[in-house]
Amino acid sequence: MKTLALNILDIVQNSIRAKADKISISITESVKEDLFRIIIEDNGNGIPEEILKNVSDPFITTRTRRRMGLGIPLLKYHAEITGGRIEIFSEEKKGTRVIAVFSKKHIDRQPLGDIAGVIRILIASNPGIEFLYSHQTDSGIYSFSTKETKEVLETDDLTCQTLLQDIVDMINGNLTEINVSGLDIKEKAI
Repeated sequence: MKTLALNILDIVQNSIRAKADKISISITESVKEDLFRIIIEDNGNGIPEEILKNVSDPFITTRTRRRMGLGIPLLKYHAEITGGRIEIFSEEKKGTRVIAVFSKKHIDRQPLGDIAGVIRILIASNPGIEFLYSHQTDSGIYSFSTKETKEVLETDDLTCQTLLQDIVDMINGNLTEINVSGLDIKEKAI
């Protein structure tokens, strides 16, 4: 995976497969602290203890069709090459929390990429799931919530293409305002 946004998408898809209906993505980046941290938390089924022990092994997976899982192993690899680490906490029937820590200034840290596009894909594909996204930098904090957005817009459906594009534009604008680094902002299709 070329960007952290794609790693995030892969991990969140694990949460969706685990029947989570609330998923939180939190990113903290600080030049002052040389920190880039991603936390993905869900209220899904959790990871069975025997699998959790070996979750970073690509050949240990709960999938039945594809007997390989690369999301966690790749995230771990990308964190560790920057001097970082990955931690996973999970309890069956309560959920999972994945924390990946990177050196922000390390030359091998992947760029963030199109995180707004990833949020768009998640909302469009999973309208019944509550997504929370927050991003903190040395310049400020931005948060987005599908639940809040639905309340403000007085709708239960955020899957309209025009609305999804407005959400992407809003996220990108706010991330630019707080000086998020490594963004890949896609131009609007005409």
